[in-house]
Amino acid sequence: MCRWRHVKNMYLRCGHAEELIKCESTYCRFSSNHPKSCVPPYCSRTCIQYHLFPERYVPSINGFCSACTSAMSSRSRR
Repeated sequence: MCRWRHVKNMYLRCGHAEELIKCESTYCRFSSNHPKSCVPPYCSRTCIQYHLFPERYVPSINGFCSACTSAMSSRSRR
């Protein structure tokens, strides 16, 4: 997914953002498996996003992020 679309959900009620990245490729700079040692100029020669720029999609969601929702639900249980 991330090779073609990089999704970052913006939550309007809490102001937080969550990135939606579903890729396990080591050649994807958005992947958690992308080595931290892979930096330009080497990275720009080998990793796909520098050759096929993914669509950046940032929807604004009128709600709370998952961390805030969890925190609110744990407070209400007390």
